[in-house]
Amino acid sequence: MSGVLRELSTDDFDAAVAKGVTVVDFWAPWCGPCKMQSPILDRVADAVAGKAAIVKVNIEDHNDLAGRFGVRSIPTILIFKDGKVIQTFVGMQLAEDLVRAVAHAG
Repeated sequence: MSGVLRELSTDDFDAAVAKGVTVVDFWAPWCGPCKMQSPILDRVADAVAGKAAIVKVNIEDHNDLAGRFGVRSIPTILIFKDGKVIQTFVGMQLAEDLVRAVAHAG
């Protein structure tokens, strides 16, 4: 896995988070803090390669997923383990905090 983050849709979301650790960034193109979070997530993706998948969900295109997981502010980052949410972050996050959360999830 590299710093390239995969976009998920409603159709492939459940399969993508079903196994292992997955970090999901709920974002929107108009969100300034989301744009600042994106390069941080690239660094996280490099740091946790082989331990977790880092994916994104555009809430403009998939607001059903945002509603399903109670996303009210963006960016919101959910960490899944084997299909279940184990940690929630709201607002911009530091790379170190996300890497630490992935290490504890594993």
